[in-house]
Amino acid sequence: MATAPKKPAAKAAAKPAAKPAAKPAAAAKKPVAAKAAAPKKAAAKPAAERKPNAAFMKPMTISPTLAAVIGAAPIPRTEVTKKVWEYIKKHNLQDAENKRNINADDKLKAVFDGKKQVSMFEMTKLISGHLS
Repeated sequence: MATAPKKPAAKAAAKPAAKPAAKPAAAAKKPVAAKAAAPKKAAAKPAAERKPNAAFMKPMTISPTLAAVIGAAPIPRTEVTKKVWEYIKKHNLQDAENKRNINADDKLKAVFDGKKQVSMFEMTKLISGHLS
């Protein structure tokens, strides 16, 4: 069976593209409805007052070497640290370049196991050895 040659399909005439109509600026922007805030859950119970930790508030006995710096009266561990910092600032013993380091004078050198300079983090560890 012989097939006849096909004729090319007739192409539709190209139509010019229609431009979309320009929207007026006022009509383009619609007012946006404000979103309502999500409802917050009511607190299950009122906030209770913080109670001090009895272990931190327990007066500690101070060694004679540390007593030369802060006094001999038994005081809580937190107050010991505060008094040592008062002594350091009063005698200007913080390192000028690195404020985290403390330059020990003669009294503090005895507390710091003979070290000339300690970091503030090491200081608390060394002080705890003088409390009982």
